[in-house]
Parts: sequence; C-alpha cells; structure tokens
Amino acid sequence: MARESLGRIEGKKVLVIGDVGLDEYLMGDVRRISPEAPVPVVEVRNREFRLGLAANVAQNIHSLGGLGFMIGVVGGDTAAKDLAALLKSNGVSDQNLIVDGTRPTTHKVRLMSGQHHVVRFDFEETKFLSQSLESDVIEKFRGLIPSSDGVILQDYGKGVLSENLCQALIRLTHEQKKKIVIDPHRTTPVRYYRGADLIKPNRDEAYLLSGLNLDSLREHKNSLLDVARAIREQTAAPHLIITQGKDGVTIFSGIDGEPTHIPTDEREVFDVTGAGDTYLATFCLAWFSGLSIETAAVMANAAAGVVVGKIGSVPCSRDELIAALEA
Repeated sequence: MARESLGRIEGKKVLVIGDVGLDEYLMGDVRRISPEAPVPVVEVRNREFRLGLAANVAQNIHSLGGLGFMIGVVGGDTAAKDLAALLKSNGVSDQNLIVDGTRPTTHKVRLMSGQHHVVRFDFEETKFLSQSLESDVIEKFRGLIPSSDGVILQDYGKGVLSENLCQALIRLTHEQKKKIVIDPHRTTPVRYYRGADLIKPNRDEAYLLSGLNLDSLREHKNSLLDVARAIREQTAAPHLIITQGKDGVTIFSGIDGEPTHIPTDEREVFDVTGAGDTYLATFCLAWFSGLSIETAAVMANAAAGVVVGKIGSVPCSRDELIAALEA
C-alpha cells in the first residue's frame, strides 16, 4: 500500500502560496552561567539555515517526490538572498518570490542547547501588502495555476494573505477546476477562507476560528463537533480536518456525516517545529493525486511522526515515509 500510494504522488505539481521565512539555528552546549547576569552561556558549535513557514511546505513536497511551486513575499535583504539560495538547493524555484522593500524577510533565529530551545529571536513585520503587490501575486498565481494539480494556501498571519487576496486565489483555483486547501491562522477572520475545498486548523486554532464562546464549549462533550459545524457554516467548506497532535486528527465531510477520527502512532517527540507543514504537504500531495481523504490523512500522520523525531524544521523524505507506513 505504501509504495503504491507514493507512486501516485510522484511528479504531482502543487502550488504553495503564503507567508515564507528563513529559519536559523545556532546549536551548542551550555557549560556555565554568565558572570554578567544569571543566564546560561551557549558555546555555539554549529550554525544552520533552513526553510521556514510555507517554504518548508514546498520543500516537503519536493522531498516526497512531488513538484512544489511557491509564491511568497520577501524583503530586499540578506535573509531573502539566503532564502532564495536555500530554495534552489532544495529543488524549489526561487523565481516566484516577490520583493517588498518596505518589510524585512521573516527570519527566526533559534538558539539551541542539545535538544532544548534556549531562546528564539524573530525578525519580521506584520502588515498587509500594497494593492500593487497583491496584483503581482495574483498575476504570478494566474500563470502557474493551469499547470498545477492543486493549491495550498498557508496563512501564518504575517499579512500576505488579505481577504481580497484569499478570495481571488480561491476563485482562480476553482475556475481551473482545481482544489485549494487552507492552513489557517488563529488570528485571521475565518470568512477570509470561504469557498475553500478543505480547511486544516489544529485544535486550538479551530476553537478560536469558530467564534463560539470558549468557556461554554469547555463544558460540552461534543464541543469539537460544534466547532467544526461553526467553521463549515461560515466558510461553506465541504471538508474540514482538525489536527490534535498526539491525539490524531478528526475529519469532517459531507452535510451531516459522522466525523472520522484517525489516531496517530505513539512516537518519541524531540521537536514539533515544522510537523504541521509536513502533514499539510503530505496530505495535499495524496489528496490531489486522487487518494481518499482518509488515506491521505493516514499518510500525513505517518510523515508528521517522522519529523517530530528530529530537531528543527526538517522535511520527511520519500524513503522515510515508506518505512513509517510499512511499520
């Protein structure tokens, strides 16, 4: 089953659009406390750059045997150049990066001691794009969507995806009779995503996006069902997947169909960074290839289980996914 299913996703083209970023890891050891202040001194031994946010989704698509095309917005800075170089070295084109000289490239620096985060520094500015930049994004999207097998819209709340842009991209996708999957952000009004084919929040995001009273929901045994119903009513999304970490995922499809719960295998977790990106990439590759939602969710669970056993934002390879599914 594993090799047959993965054979169907080989070469599938997925268009990823959303917030992109550069992840930097400074890794070392803590051997003493600073004499200047009661803080640990990390002796840095290694420095690595990795693709973050939507760029990590595109990277995962490539590592699983698909073709990831990515549209993103960066600043006119060194981080943008590092990001572009990293994209190319990981098999993803950098030709669809749009430069906004008024903002920095989103850049996260993590200081690590062994498997533990010591501190994280975020360099970013959250604001919506200008009308002219939104038009540039739409034109790039219009040129790429005909040759794509499906679209991922990944919202990290950095301001790239406005309501106007989301609705334009959903409309253009459906004009080409393709599917569009949304990875939402908890602070974005859920109406931005109306008309999408599938929305994939995690549990915390779903509760916030529903707009329901959280205090009363906590006392309701069917609260997840109520949350799912509220999101689907506001977005008219035919499918909704709520991920719940070690508790698996729940799929809501059909008008009044019963939810389907898919558990996850117990694994040793070192770092959950990037696991949601891996899940999204794997699921969409499988679903866009014609596999059922349930099969796609099982494959995505297995891929996410691989990356939580690693440190940092690291993709799941095709061979690793085969091994996880066969196990």
